[in-house]
Amino acid sequence: MTRIAIIGSGPSGMAQLRAFQSAKAKGLEIPEIICFEKQNDWGGQWNYTWRTGVDDNGESVHSSMYRYLWSNGPKEALEFADYTFEEHFKKPIASYPPREVLWDYINGRVEKANIKHLVRFNTAVQHVTYDENKKKFNIAAEDYKNQRHYVEEFDYVIVASGHFSTPNLPVFKGFERFHGRILHAHDFRDAREFADKSVLLVGSSYSAEDIGSQCYKYGAKQIYNCYRSQPMGFKWPKNWSEKKQLVRVDEHRAYFGDGTSAKVDAIILCTGYLHHFPFIEDKLRLRTPNCLYPLDLYQGVVWEKNPRFFYLGMQDQWYTFNMFDAQAWYVRDIILGEISLPSIMEMQHHTEKKYLEEKALNTDEQKARFQGEYVKYLISETDYPNFDVDGVHNIFMQWQKHKKENIMEFRDKTYRSVMTGKIAKPHHTPWLEALDDSLENYLDSEGAKEKNFI
Repeated sequence: MTRIAIIGSGPSGMAQLRAFQSAKAKGLEIPEIICFEKQNDWGGQWNYTWRTGVDDNGESVHSSMYRYLWSNGPKEALEFADYTFEEHFKKPIASYPPREVLWDYINGRVEKANIKHLVRFNTAVQHVTYDENKKKFNIAAEDYKNQRHYVEEFDYVIVASGHFSTPNLPVFKGFERFHGRILHAHDFRDAREFADKSVLLVGSSYSAEDIGSQCYKYGAKQIYNCYRSQPMGFKWPKNWSEKKQLVRVDEHRAYFGDGTSAKVDAIILCTGYLHHFPFIEDKLRLRTPNCLYPLDLYQGVVWEKNPRFFYLGMQDQWYTFNMFDAQAWYVRDIILGEISLPSIMEMQHHTEKKYLEEKALNTDEQKARFQGEYVKYLISETDYPNFDVDGVHNIFMQWQKHKKENIMEFRDKTYRSVMTGKIAKPHHTPWLEALDDSLENYLDSEGAKEKNFI
């Protein structure tokens, strides 16, 4: 029987498992599927842990999730087309759920699909190679639960291990002298640690924006963020300042490109992540910066040099969960023979064309539209439920407008689902005052527990 390996059971890997289950439910014959997951549960980033560094098995901690994370974009932009928030929660909820609520939704869909038995947990893929003679992939894996190392052959491999777990760690002059704490966003876990402290965020993208907002919400005394090219430019609270490029630090102070300095207690590097796949042999390994259309991946998923090898979710992302679905359905149909691929030269020409198109984009509106058109195309090629992608684009534009208006209150806005046509219900507590982000409290229509939260 044809054998398929999926590496990782985060949102992309879960999407791929769901895609094959969908085909099986329609009566199609499905190959043998084995999903390798080094963590003890599925969910990828959403499998929250307080740990940093290494896990129980000595593997690098995968998740960059932190305790009080709330969605930084409207849930209506990431909703599954085949499983809505209303179907899962049986009632309308607000547009910006916290971590526990989003995880409950993601998990609910795949639990309903009954596919967890396909995942080998606590099993880390250590090496992937391709045998040209056998036309097979060899996967070497370590089964930590059973203390066993083994190698198995597969006809197809789908890499769904994500690209938000290996920190990009710049070093600035004076770091070795600094008396406070220095950490990457990957190791940030709890904003309460920084209450009454002065915090410097190095970076000017989503991580800096959100981690800084978390620190402000939970009582940081002063927040600075420094940028390399452009400031974020939001209307920050009085105790939040944007500075030019960090130049150096000493024992207590940070010095910036505008000639100013500030005393800080902690430095959080919000400097992004690397596409890092050391377990994949070089001829199969994706090497790319974070962009909307990586080179070497036809339609964003097919490894052009070996079209039996695939990558999911490797793009910079406007669209997330429903884009992963679109990719997973597309990969599934290639493997099942429903979609035929062009020649390698044609694939490479197409990818280079799209890569150059992305390079010519100047605005966020253009970039979101570009990725939306990509999602539309993938959906048009499969039986994934169609949805109003242009409607999602409009939600993105509203979201950006609301952030510009008030960066600390945009999460109090509500949006209309493109899947159900229904408007979200405002949350019972404004985001800045919602200190209890538990599933129980969030779904409590009155928010009674919030009043007693310590």
